[in-house]
Amino acid sequence: MKYCIMLLLIFLGSFVQAQENYSTLTRKASELLEEAKGEIGYRKSLDLYEEAFRKYPEKIDSEGLYNASLLASKLKSNDKAFQYLTPLSSIKSSGYSFPGWNYILEDNAEHEYENLLSDPRWHTLKRQAVKYKTQFYNELQEKENEFYSVNKNTLKEIENPEVLYREIKKINPYQPKKDRDYSIGFKINDSAKTSFFIHLPPNYNPQKKYTLVFFLHGAVRNNELADYQMAEWNLGGWNRFYRKYADQNDVILAFPRGSKQYNWMLSDDGFFMIPEMLKHIKKTLNIDDNKVFISGHSNGATGSFSYLMKQPTQFAGFYGFNTYPKVFTGGTFVENIKNRSFINFSTDKDYYYPPNANDDFTKMMNGIHADYKEYRYNGFPHWFPQFDESEPAYQILFKDLATRKRNPFPKEISWEFDDEKYGSIDWISNIKLDTLSIKDHERKVLNFKINTWLAYDDHDNLIVKKVDKNAFDFPRKSGRIKAEYHNNVFRIETSNVKSFSINISPEAVNLKDKIKIYINGKLYFTGKIKYNREFILKNFEDNKDREQVWINDIDVKV
Repeated sequence: MKYCIMLLLIFLGSFVQAQENYSTLTRKASELLEEAKGEIGYRKSLDLYEEAFRKYPEKIDSEGLYNASLLASKLKSNDKAFQYLTPLSSIKSSGYSFPGWNYILEDNAEHEYENLLSDPRWHTLKRQAVKYKTQFYNELQEKENEFYSVNKNTLKEIENPEVLYREIKKINPYQPKKDRDYSIGFKINDSAKTSFFIHLPPNYNPQKKYTLVFFLHGAVRNNELADYQMAEWNLGGWNRFYRKYADQNDVILAFPRGSKQYNWMLSDDGFFMIPEMLKHIKKTLNIDDNKVFISGHSNGATGSFSYLMKQPTQFAGFYGFNTYPKVFTGGTFVENIKNRSFINFSTDKDYYYPPNANDDFTKMMNGIHADYKEYRYNGFPHWFPQFDESEPAYQILFKDLATRKRNPFPKEISWEFDDEKYGSIDWISNIKLDTLSIKDHERKVLNFKINTWLAYDDHDNLIVKKVDKNAFDFPRKSGRIKAEYHNNVFRIETSNVKSFSINISPEAVNLKDKIKIYINGKLYFTGKIKYNREFILKNFEDNKDREQVWINDIDVKV
């Protein structure tokens, strides 16, 4: 019996030792740091960090060095502080941390390291950090220049509009890329800049057209714009399955960075970013224009849904994890979904949007015969992508986008909007509202009541709260247009619309024959349409779309 107990103790000791690694030691040290209220707590935390450094020197990362240097500074152990700060300043990136120089040059650094400011080594360290920062940004700019490198095209030199159209359809100015990961700067306006991160599949071939997926992050209220991004921030952790299945399926990933002011959900200040970033990407990567998708989690999933509702033309389909299906900047005109598709991955313990509301929304989508699917995962909270059990959802997502393609010339369009910035959908564009019209839509407004909501109490227990809210808000008057075409005949019905344009493609109509347009049952136009060189060039410059190419348009006044 004693022998068995001894073997068990040896086994348990070996098991504990095997389980004790750099991550567990530094996590314990970090917890002690958060709880520390004085010198004793700081000392215990620093001792654990130093133990981790001794046992696992090959695992030392910038976050560990930063916390250890901070603790040494608080303990007024300057030699130790600089012992950790010096290697920290030269680290380019590690794990999910910033480059090392950032910890020394950030705005709060002099407050955090106030005990070191009088030490001459601090000023030497800052000069070294500035050097590393300059080097970092120079390398970043070099990679961005290489990313945007393409062969020169001669489209503007082509005088014949029919030849121009054909050249746009087959243009391929793309070059091989040296790397798979790129952080690309993006100008929002004269005072704000952010970035998007690109991850390419293995063996990217510029002669092949690729699927592109945008991933929109959540927590937009708590995020800040960043003029660069690191691979580790986007490709691991909660996004690990995006990377896994994108690499397996030759899919390009794009990760935009938003903030409380500039995002895809709370305001329209940043809503332009995704379509504009897409145009930047299409300039330099061989993207299949009919296979561009948007996905996201939480606020990002709501953003994905918002692009479906407001600006879907350039995209083939939309996905969301733990989605709040509502437009927060205007009316939610859910029938717009019938122009594309949406897949929602929900959970039954989600404080962000309750399962009973998801049930009612799914019932509504089935009622209008929308291309909508919801997959419910029981037992999981809002942060579902954190769990390994979320992997099957990504398998569903990538299986769907593998077979889904945008139809650039749909035979039927139904569109409703209350902001003229979003008065375009496929071959209907530049729709203007008739705000003085006294008519209203002869239809039932699609909405439903939400009576219960999940929330966490003061003890982090999930409870059910009674609420009384509408699923959607309709703060402004909206306009609506229903359009279809067949055999060169367009039939269009409008409500609260005063004007719009019909974009013409030789893939949708026969240019040798006359086109007829009926507006609200009356013949409005009959005639032939010719190629317009200036229109073709401008249209392509605006969207870089080689599949949905318009050769002219017809302006309509209702």
